[in-house]
Amino acid sequence: MAIELNHTIVPAYDKELSAQFFSAVFGLKYAGSTGHFAAVRVNETLTFYFDNVQSFERHHYAFLLGDREFEEILQRVKGRNLVYGSDPWHLDDKQLNQWNGGRGFYFRDVNGHLFELLTKKERNEVAIKEDT
Repeated sequence: MAIELNHTIVPAYDKELSAQFFSAVFGLKYAGSTGHFAAVRVNETLTFYFDNVQSFERHHYAFLLGDREFEEILQRVKGRNLVYGSDPWHLDDKQLNQWNGGRGFYFRDVNGHLFELLTKKERNEVAIKEDT
């Protein structure tokens, strides 16, 4: 059996607000908290469990998307007037990058976590796969 990430706990100051924000921007369903976590299913193999935490380090989450999903999320980011940028050092330039022949951008969520969206795999990821 291949190894796949099943779920991750995402620290949040307000798990409900965070799950609502994430699901709205990414076009996912959120049915409300059903226990300790506020869960948002990202796809058939991955769920984000938002959890209330008073203090935490911000994380980086990168999402590989098809062109249609990328464009839909970009339009929702723009529609919410969220700050976004072409790379982690230019989070507010409202530009897309064109790395590896694809498109990408970065933005922060309500907790300061950095979300990266890209349409082509990172070069390092391709190199790792070729080495195996």
